Amino acid sequence: MTRPAILFVCLGNICRSPLAEATFRARAADAGIDVQADSAGTGGWHIGEPPDRRAQRTALRHGVDISRYCGRQVEASDFRRFSHVFALDLDNLAVLHRIKPADATVKIGLLLDLVDGMEGQAVADPYYGPDDGFEETWDQVDRAAMALVARLARGRG
Repeated sequence: MTRPAILFVCLGNICRSPLAEATFRARAADAGIDVQADSAGTGGWHIGEPPDRRAQRTALRHGVDISRYCGRQVEASDFRRFSHVFALDLDNLAVLHRIKPADATVKIGLLLDLVDGMEGQAVADPYYGPDDGFEETWDQVDRAAMALVARLARGRG
């Protein structure tokens, strides 16, 4: 199997997409699957910034340190460098389809479409809510990560 290269995309790349990247990396490592993973935002407000501190604390509670992650914006080259790009909500999915270059080779999808019963849903955005919203977000992206790893293990990436 070719090494999967997965990009997770939300709006600002400081909450949901770093958590999705983190749990996917951890689940893939647990399964012994060699992957490339990254996260980005469709907006550029948080370029160069670490993830939200609440996201960092949530990831640490689950055994993953994301403090060195660095916010970045989706680039045209991402559509050729990655095998899959997963948007964390429908708005960002629409943006990805709109900015996708004509020579793109990537498969684009909605992350929760991977989870039975959650198709078409957005990953909860915890940014403006209470701290416990980050746990809900972690649970959702973790379920998607497990489903994605299972697909990759079956060779159905």
